[in-house]
Amino acid sequence: MLKLNHTRIWRSMAIAAVVALTTLAINPGDARGQTAEPAPAAAPAPAAPPAAAPAAAEPAAATMEQRIFDLEKYVTNGQAGKDGDTVWKSNIAGPGPGHNAWQMTSTALVIFMTLPGLALFYGGLVRKKNVLSVIAQCMGIAGLVTILWWACGYSLSFGVNATSPYIGDLSNAMLEGVSPYTSGFGYYWISDAMWAMFQLSFAIITPALIIGAIAERMKFIAVLVFVTLWMFAVYFPFAHMVWSTTGLMCGPLNPNAGIKAIDFAGGTVVHMTSGWSALVLCLILGKRKGYGKEPMAPHSMVLCAIGTGMLWVGWYGFNAGSALGADGIASNAFMTTTLAAATAGFVWAVTEWILKGKPSVLGFCSGIVAGLVVITPAAGFVTANSAMIMGVAAGIVPFLAVAYLKNILGYDDALDTFGVHGVGGTMGAILTGVFADEKANSVVGPLKEGLLMNQLKAVALTIGWSVAATLVITIIVKIVVGLRPEPEVESIGLDLAEHGEAGYEH
Repeated sequence: MLKLNHTRIWRSMAIAAVVALTTLAINPGDARGQTAEPAPAAAPAPAAPPAAAPAAAEPAAATMEQRIFDLEKYVTNGQAGKDGDTVWKSNIAGPGPGHNAWQMTSTALVIFMTLPGLALFYGGLVRKKNVLSVIAQCMGIAGLVTILWWACGYSLSFGVNATSPYIGDLSNAMLEGVSPYTSGFGYYWISDAMWAMFQLSFAIITPALIIGAIAERMKFIAVLVFVTLWMFAVYFPFAHMVWSTTGLMCGPLNPNAGIKAIDFAGGTVVHMTSGWSALVLCLILGKRKGYGKEPMAPHSMVLCAIGTGMLWVGWYGFNAGSALGADGIASNAFMTTTLAAATAGFVWAVTEWILKGKPSVLGFCSGIVAGLVVITPAAGFVTANSAMIMGVAAGIVPFLAVAYLKNILGYDDALDTFGVHGVGGTMGAILTGVFADEKANSVVGPLKEGLLMNQLKAVALTIGWSVAATLVITIIVKIVVGLRPEPEVESIGLDLAEHGEAGYEH
């Protein structure tokens, strides 16, 4: 009897807590001392209104069981206010504090990847006379892409009224309708504003990756013009095709997708587009002055190593953040990202040790980034054991591309953007089709049959589109503003010539 009484007491307390929570959630601003959105003024009642057709019935108020159901859906990052065909008005519909907080953190982490992570990683790899030029290019791209994203880029990628499988529309131009107080554009519990900002952080780092291939030999104005055209011709269409509910290659969200591929965090959208575009751009641009005749070793492996650590930390926002909530899938992506990055860094260095005689710090850094690249499209779709296999592959295949393929073909990929992101991203997208497992993510189940072939189709389309678009864009930029500085400027270094500053005064 005593045990029964305790059970009843705890049950009563639980129900009381649920009622209190859902009452506060009706107007979450009250708990913070502010309102979520200003309430509109009541309009005066018209006299003797004409008879009107009956309005569609609004969803009924939630019952106690449905309110508990909604709380359970919040905890499990699922959809509230709907169970089968039954729909009700949820008291906690809108951004959920915990999931939204993780999305804000993830967005900050991805921005941290570009500034300062990528800036230091690339900055350390160039010669000291060009360190500021790389940092300026990262900063310039961050500002330029943000403006484009606000003006129309977000809408062209994820426009709410888009119907095309290739590109969005202008329904959300200038972030029209993107509210901090509503959710659903991205996922159930994250603010629409945070969805837009999270995707912005991806849009910033993707073109910034390209500059690694053409470092030390492309004019700043040419970089900005190239990135502007490239965003419209490549990035916005691919973000839409791969991650929009109407996208051509969005297997998980679009039942009518022509190519039912999967890409958890950007194997095709980010790494393949930037990597293959980088190869085309560096081929057209030509080799650095003195390439192959004078030493061009990194001027500071310390900066490169620090930047690598920042990229690794930031990548958790990139991969685990793509779960769009602090749930089990995010935890899985966090785990697989860690395993692949650490394994690839070790394997790359050991491979270099065997074939080159010494395990360099540059080898560790390159391997870590390669592991992060390869696991990106698969992070939320594969198990720990598969991540280990992918990590081993990431430490070997991109190494061979960087150490041998580049010399065999003779192109000057200055900081190995193609070798790591192009080759690694392509391999990651293909291996996602091999290792994706419904045990890691239930979304894989209905797509498993024929998945590898769909991944191969997505890879082929990404390579073809990126190469063709970059070829045309580069020719246009060359005609309009020119690509390279004068030879004497290149010899002096881009820091002083283009920015009037030196990275090191002493």
